[in-house]
Amino acid sequence: MENSSMVTDFILLGLTDNPQLGVLLFGVLLIVYTVTMLGNLGLVILIRVSPCLHTPMYFFLSNLSLLDVCFSSITIPKTLANLLSKLQAVSFLGCVTQMGLFIIFASAECNLLASMAYDRYTAICHPLLYHVTMSRVRCLLLVAGCYFGGLVNMVSVTASITQLSFCQPRVLPHFFCDIPPLLALACSDPWITQILVVGCGGFTLVTSIVVILVSYMSVLMTILGIPSASSKQKAFSTCASHMTAVGLYYGTTMYTYLQPSQRGSQAGNQMVSVFYTMVIPMLNPLIYSLRNQEVKAALWKILKQSP
Repeated sequence: MENSSMVTDFILLGLTDNPQLGVLLFGVLLIVYTVTMLGNLGLVILIRVSPCLHTPMYFFLSNLSLLDVCFSSITIPKTLANLLSKLQAVSFLGCVTQMGLFIIFASAECNLLASMAYDRYTAICHPLLYHVTMSRVRCLLLVAGCYFGGLVNMVSVTASITQLSFCQPRVLPHFFCDIPPLLALACSDPWITQILVVGCGGFTLVTSIVVILVSYMSVLMTILGIPSASSKQKAFSTCASHMTAVGLYYGTTMYTYLQPSQRGSQAGNQMVSVFYTMVIPMLNPLIYSLRNQEVKAALWKILKQSP
């Protein structure tokens, strides 16, 4: 066990070791981060100041935007700094903290997407009871439950990881402290942690996917029974954006976290991680607003009122 020692920090390999490409990636990621912040925070402010958007659906959407802001902020700023730094080091405590926050926000987003599907099910399948069922108190409890589930996952996984010993060299072949590459550096057997990762991640993914599938199967059956073509189109349009976001997010996270022991897929995992940590949070405001007439109408009204 000569290579096993008390690791106090890790060296992140980052996205590239080419200085010229690093400068180019820095510019691209800076634009991505700026667009992500402006898009998501702008959507939160718009929902906040527009009375016509004070409904449960937009309450969940504003929380999704806040999650995307947090999601991006725990990975992109550090990645930007590392792209311009010769020594891409992160302390063990900083690595575990980044990973823990990432688990909370990733799990909370899964749960929130399921809550949004339940909201659409209630609105379309039980419209007369919608405002009673989706009361403000219930919406707040659902959002709180989303974060609580993420907190439970974070405590379970990080507590297990901190019990592992890590080998030298302490090189982490990733651009942030993600679970699969971190487990690949463990000297001690990480099978308990792997079980916890698959168990916690699998439970969160499966339960939220079941809620989404059941909700949208009921929504589809209800929509097909609507006689009016225009009403059908309106009902479909309220669900299309959410289903697009669900497909993008769940597809990439399932690829990464339901196979944590596959050490040979680090390059593929890194590319997928770039997509769901940086690209999807930037796309979500566009997905939810470009085809949403209520959001565009509220934005136009605000613009007309401005001097």
